[in-house]
Amino acid sequence: MPEESTLFKDVFFKPAFIREFADALAVAMPGFDKKGFERKVFDKDWKNKELKQRTRHIVHVLHGLLPEHFPDAVKIIVATVKNLQAQKIKEVSFGYISLPEYIEVYGVEYYKESVQAMEQVTCFMSCEFAVRPFIVKYGDKMMKQMLAWSKHKDAKVRRLSSEGCRPRLPWAMALPEFKKDPSPILPILENLKADDDIWVKKTVANNLNDISKDNPELAISIFKRWLGKNQHTDWIVKHAARTLLKAGNAEVMGLFGFKKDKQVVLTDFTVDTPIVKMGKELVFSFAIANKSKETKQIRLEYAMHYLRANGTHSKKVFKISERDHTKGTTIPVTRKQSFKPITTRVYYPGLHKVSVIVNGHEMDTQEFELVK
Repeated sequence: MPEESTLFKDVFFKPAFIREFADALAVAMPGFDKKGFERKVFDKDWKNKELKQRTRHIVHVLHGLLPEHFPDAVKIIVATVKNLQAQKIKEVSFGYISLPEYIEVYGVEYYKESVQAMEQVTCFMSCEFAVRPFIVKYGDKMMKQMLAWSKHKDAKVRRLSSEGCRPRLPWAMALPEFKKDPSPILPILENLKADDDIWVKKTVANNLNDISKDNPELAISIFKRWLGKNQHTDWIVKHAARTLLKAGNAEVMGLFGFKKDKQVVLTDFTVDTPIVKMGKELVFSFAIANKSKETKQIRLEYAMHYLRANGTHSKKVFKISERDHTKGTTIPVTRKQSFKPITTRVYYPGLHKVSVIVNGHEMDTQEFELVK
């Protein structure tokens, strides 16, 4: 008996899910062709389609079975969502992304109907991708709506107001204007900066983190203004600062009390596997000693300096810990780094490096050789 596929595209789109989807659509639209929906979804090219291709394919299948006039079709989309919610079905399957995606693909020319639908659909399956073509097409008008949503009673709608306009939202349509000038986003973040919902806090932090990559000075000014005002806001700022912290930005390090200190000393830094075979692990160890007479706050990281094909090195930072080290203590640390093949990085044989970073400062670097 063949093993069940563990690929996301197969896990999310099992026949049972498509039948559940069809049943919900049929409640919203009596006479909906459930068998035709299943047959057209699982067409001859289905197996060859990747995840995003499958969601878009389902959108096109829906378009052929729902009323041609978008305002009529989107009423059925909203009614389907309400039916799923009434059955206590949660957005456990990525497959339901086809519902907001229908609005994204076919609703851009119908602003009023689409905005009303997104406000309801996002309470079941986030419309963070669907809203972006509307931001591009309608500009200030759509951002005023996003600002209004930032005060919505439902946390999922508030989350949409920030997540939908992130300058660097993964998998989503680009918003290059917001990379250049994120000022239209800032009033939304101000409204949400003390929100107590964890998903709202995460989206504000992620949005600010996006901003920090293109406009670090602006992000830092917000960090300074927000810090110390509210426990929720403090959490957001810390999470939002992660890219600048990894980069060792001295100003941001200082905001959180991570400072260069001669009394915090790196000792016994050793590469335990000076020759690493491709597919195996680098092992290294060291100790951090607090030689002062007071507790020190220490952010501990290490950096891999991967050899590139052209002989230069590419640096990637990994966080180890962030904690208080009491006076007079020495903390031993051992870490492993895998060189098993991965799709996101090519490993080249030759001299690589590993370094230890304390409060944003690279303390020492050791070399090791990667061999085939």
